[in-house]
Amino acid sequence: MISKTETLRRPPLLALGILAGAAALAGPARAQEATVAFLMPDQASTRYEQRDFPGFKKEMEKLCSACTVVYQNANGDAALQQQQFNSVMAQGASVIVLDPVDSSAAASLVQQAQSQDVKVIAYDRPIPDTPANYYVSFDNKGIGQAIAQSLVDHLKASGVPDGAGVLEINGSPTDAAAGLIRDGVHAALKASSYKTLAEFDTPEWAPPQAQQWTSGQITRFGADIKGVVAANDGTGGGAIAAFKAAGVNPVPPVTGNDATIAALQLIIAGDQYNTISKPSEIVAAAAANIAFQMISGQTPKAETTLYNTPSQLFVPKVITKENIKAEIFDKNITPVAEVCTGDYAAACKSMGIQ
Repeated sequence: MISKTETLRRPPLLALGILAGAAALAGPARAQEATVAFLMPDQASTRYEQRDFPGFKKEMEKLCSACTVVYQNANGDAALQQQQFNSVMAQGASVIVLDPVDSSAAASLVQQAQSQDVKVIAYDRPIPDTPANYYVSFDNKGIGQAIAQSLVDHLKASGVPDGAGVLEINGSPTDAAAGLIRDGVHAALKASSYKTLAEFDTPEWAPPQAQQWTSGQITRFGADIKGVVAANDGTGGGAIAAFKAAGVNPVPPVTGNDATIAALQLIIAGDQYNTISKPSEIVAAAAANIAFQMISGQTPKAETTLYNTPSQLFVPKVITKENIKAEIFDKNITPVAEVCTGDYAAACKSMGIQ
């Protein structure tokens, strides 16, 4: 487990030896001693410390061994993230990779940085009100549409009649990426023959909040709930816990997003219908490359523009029980040993996952 705050200081150039020194000198001089900050929003999702930061750190070490990388996690606290932002500014960060707790509040952080010629890369969650220097993420609207469409197709294939109802559990109302996921979900459900019984914006993406809300909807709608579109694995897991606590068996199909270990286990067990495989190391490495270009005085090229911000968006993969072996384990996205433990070992074996 990586600590909430971690600073990686690389040894001075001379201490790296002749070969490493030559490699560093091959890069632009201004990049050799730069400080780059990587500020993440919360610890409710394990991906930031298990995947995102390690992926960013690894790529930065390749690109700029003499750079200083500062990692901090705000643990869902926008005020704490403001303090962390101020701290890395004071430490002389040239580029700040920011995944905001509150996308609206982050606009002032972008303005603060840019007024001092510090570049900001919006990461995972966009900052709509003030354009950052760059935005890198998976396609969040595409994610919402993909998980909802996957559920719709599954309901159809399972013979669930037109007009049946589903619940929609969105992400945090302060997260612009959650809004994009929600928009994608809405698009898919609107085009379907199913109706949304109720929807909920989950404060801080907190699974207990999603569980509590779902419990209320089970009381309200009962067997009329034929599926749940949950915006990520945490909220999906909360919904599944609510159905189990209510004695609902089988649990109606529930979506997710992030391909966490817990979600992969739930899919293997048959309790969660889908998730999204988006190895965040890919986006983290892209952010490191963009940061390195910036500290080297280059202007990174953009594939598209979102919220008036040059952007690079990656296309994710929907994962169900049918393709989990091929897409997750055969491709070594997540080690079998981390998923097929305890009660899940037998189910894994029956699926040929070993």
